Amino acid sequence: MAQNETLSDAGTTNQKMTNYRWTICALLFFATTINYVDRQVLSLLQPYLSEKFHWTYSDYANITSAFQFCYAIALLFAGRFIDRLGTKKGYAWALILWSIGSMIHAFANGIGNALSPLLSVFGIVMMPVSVVGFIFARFVLGVGESGNFPSAIKTTAEWFPKKERSFATGIFNSGANIGAVVAPLSVPLIAEYFGWEYAFIIVGATGFLWIVFWKYYYDSPEKLLKKRKINKAEYNYIHSDTKEQPVENDVKEKSSKNKVRWFRLLSYRQTWSFVIGKFFTDCVWWFFLFWLPVFLKSYYGMAGTQLMMPLAVLYTMTMMGSIGGGWLPAYFVNKGMNMYPARMAAMIVIAIFPLVVLLAQPLSSISYWWPILLIGIGTSAHQAWSANLFTTVSDMFPKKVVASVTGIGGMAGSISGVIISKVGGWLFDHYSTLGHIETGYTIMFAFCAIAYLLAWCIMKLLVPKFKPITDI
Repeated sequence: MAQNETLSDAGTTNQKMTNYRWTICALLFFATTINYVDRQVLSLLQPYLSEKFHWTYSDYANITSAFQFCYAIALLFAGRFIDRLGTKKGYAWALILWSIGSMIHAFANGIGNALSPLLSVFGIVMMPVSVVGFIFARFVLGVGESGNFPSAIKTTAEWFPKKERSFATGIFNSGANIGAVVAPLSVPLIAEYFGWEYAFIIVGATGFLWIVFWKYYYDSPEKLLKKRKINKAEYNYIHSDTKEQPVENDVKEKSSKNKVRWFRLLSYRQTWSFVIGKFFTDCVWWFFLFWLPVFLKSYYGMAGTQLMMPLAVLYTMTMMGSIGGGWLPAYFVNKGMNMYPARMAAMIVIAIFPLVVLLAQPLSSISYWWPILLIGIGTSAHQAWSANLFTTVSDMFPKKVVASVTGIGGMAGSISGVIISKVGGWLFDHYSTLGHIETGYTIMFAFCAIAYLLAWCIMKLLVPKFKPITDI
């Protein structure tokens, strides 16, 4: 929004609107960037760690699956935790925990040595000590990181009118892509000059810096209006297209009248539409995030600093998809469509682009840049899809349950991530033993290409027309 925008449509005239909501969006962007740098350190160091600790593909799959499984379960509770505690406190605690989780990867081998005897007492099947330690660290990281997207989506619902939410979501969600660019440009260098342990420690410590800014700049629109950080024009604009009453983070959200049971949320088709969308497509992002460095190692022998440029290019492309996907529904709205048909139209267009991933493997013999660019188009489409999918929750549900519904859908997406990681590990071990690992990648890439079209069709069947939830 331009600084000189006025708000006659929001009931305030002759008053220049403040734009503090974009400061809030910037905070969400940087938190999401940190989130994705933290989770990607392991995949970037996988070639080195696999050789150091003698991991199989299945060992690595077990470690990544531990994160995804814990993240999935924690998401279910993270949404409720954020809804009850409030965005400001809940987001801060989530980031503290995931920063600690990132840092303790550096001590994974020692943690594994300490935990292995305890696990054997309970008759738990033994794994390599290093695998046990990294699984523990991924559990802690998963619990903490589960708070990011429920908090960010809830914050967006509190600070933006519906017509701006997909764009704001696209901007903060592009932090995932910036994180995925920053990680390959920084992590291999840190590991090379200081050791792999410091890659986890330094990256994890950056989260504590963000908390300082969050504590200083963030509060609800109602409180910041009283503090004169925003004016009445912006406050009215934020609430210009909703009939909901404003929500005070620290008071009303704790009221028992705002508590809605999960089972009630699961009774709505709108919830299941979001759940299906996340289940069929989140796993694609997880697969590329954790297994793309493994693919480049398997096909081209690339590792360490060799991964920097290809992955930086790929995730730079992905950032543009995230922002573009947030803009696309507005294009259809300007053509005369209502918001929900416009969003679904945007999502079907986006769902077509991942089909190019089918060409990534056939063209891989020409140059590694072919799979990088084609997968980059697919991951760009994912982020464009994700920006719109997240916004369907704040479009259709009251603000007080946005984080809870986001958490339920996020859990489904993470469970699908566990499944795809375990299946991938099994396929790659199996076909590697047979001498043609490329067959495993053919199977995985084929699913990644069609997942979005499949998800869109089911979502459309569940919610053919826009129907907001008004009875909770």
